[in-house]
Amino acid sequence: MLESFIQIKKVAIFGSVRKNGFYKALKDLFAVLSDKSVEILLDAEVNGFLVGNKIENLPPYSLLKKEDYSSIDLALSLGGDGTFLRTAYKVGEAGVPILGINLGNLGFLVDVPGDEIELAINEIFSCGFTVEERSVLCLERSDDKSKSVALNEVAVLKQDTSSMIRVHTIINGEYLCTYRADGLLISTPTGSTAYALSVGASIMMPENKSFMLSPVAPHSLNLRPVIIPDNWKIELEVESRTDHYLVSLDGRSSLCTNNVRLSIEKAPYTIKVAKRINHTYFNTLREKLMWGADARLR
Repeated sequence: MLESFIQIKKVAIFGSVRKNGFYKALKDLFAVLSDKSVEILLDAEVNGFLVGNKIENLPPYSLLKKEDYSSIDLALSLGGDGTFLRTAYKVGEAGVPILGINLGNLGFLVDVPGDEIELAINEIFSCGFTVEERSVLCLERSDDKSKSVALNEVAVLKQDTSSMIRVHTIINGEYLCTYRADGLLISTPTGSTAYALSVGASIMMPENKSFMLSPVAPHSLNLRPVIIPDNWKIELEVESRTDHYLVSLDGRSSLCTNNVRLSIEKAPYTIKVAKRINHTYFNTLREKLMWGADARLR
């Protein structure tokens, strides 16, 4: 974890405009930024929202363009984890720290509550913030050599209600095993609290230099999640009775045929997650998963 105290001159705002509470959160954010000497840039979705909704006494702002990405000091993501992921796909490769403001429910990536916007922004401008660097997965398909990235996981899944699939798994050129299951997840430490959490996998700290392979509803109950170094290469060959299976990257799904071979490695960059000073990952786990909470004390 790196501690950063830079002079924030340029802030970009991203958000899910259909989220409940987005209008109020945006107003609160503009209000606290109005007395900061910063340039405010808005993602196209947020800018379009303002065109259709009049908010009075707004500080000056402009539309965010791709050529602006490398000069952004801090990106603010208003929404849930899905909104954070979309923000990361846009500015993450440029090395922009992203602060998640939670307008959703659970949200492991967005840990600033919507009612603490003023407090959090003032704290960051006066005290700085820490940065957690999160590993990213890079998937290459053999059919078109296209490459895609995922911050949480790459999921190989059966299609709809078809029978289970077989996933022949090769690690660093050596055969590991064939998973007979509804699917297989390849997760980053960030993704250990996403899809992997629901299949009983372990939680990994963000700084952990590992990837995790977790079967989804395996036919053999002795198959368990496997953790490997994140500089190893994973190759997958999939067999499905329907000749088709799904590949999902953080929920973005596409259809593959049996002859498509998948290759997964660590991407050459990390996603930088901005955190308030003294707000650690342990805080996030306790708050989101309610560890140690006692229902009798309600």
